[in-house]
Amino acid sequence: MTGHTQLAVTTRDRFLQAAEKELIAFERREREFLKRDREERAAKLQIPLDKIAAHN
Repeated sequence: MTGHTQLAVTTRDRFLQAAEKELIAFERREREFLKRDREERAAKLQIPLDKIAAHN
């Protein structure tokens, strides 16, 4: 029975690691998207980016 429990923990750990990698990748893409969006809106409104950065 101990071997079966160890297998389940290992499978669970692998799943959690994969989920964590996916979350990290998603967060990185989200930050890049928000940065590009902010830059595009600033360019459209002709607002210097340093003024936007000062309010964050």
